Amino acid sequence: MDDELRYDRMVESALRGVVREALAQVAEKGLTGDHHFYLTFVTNHRGVAIPEYLRQKYPQEMTIVLQHQFFGLEVCEDRFSVSLSFSSKTERLVIPLAAITTFADPSVNFALQFQSAKEAAEAEEADAEASDAPAETAAKTEAAPADGAKVVALDAFRKK
Repeated sequence: MDDELRYDRMVESALRGVVREALAQVAEKGLTGDHHFYLTFVTNHRGVAIPEYLRQKYPQEMTIVLQHQFFGLEVCEDRFSVSLSFSSKTERLVIPLAAITTFADPSVNFALQFQSAKEAAEAEEADAEASDAPAETAAKTEAAPADGAKVVALDAFRKK
């Protein structure tokens, strides 16, 4: 439905703002204490700029670590850029915040996980299909994931 408030999108946007703010503070003041970041991002996301050899080595996702040896961290509204060393060669990476799938600071046991653009599009498509079909039909047609986990439709537990 077009008239629904998309709280899921609002929350994801707010949490990406947490990532942006953490990166901005580090860009301004440097890392303090034991803080360090693991950032996983979709390498083929629009706007990601990485060397071609890294894109070939990591065609879907790549994780970088910001800890001891990173240079020139710059944070913009929708992306950040940083220089890192790969096999003794310094490379500049530009990563849109929307490309990030995981942000973690293990020193304080903090992590955020985001949907990739592909997962978000698939979820939106599934939402659109579900709103077109009656709730009972949508719940009955859900298949169990390949890993054997069961999907529980919460509609059966909601008050009508």
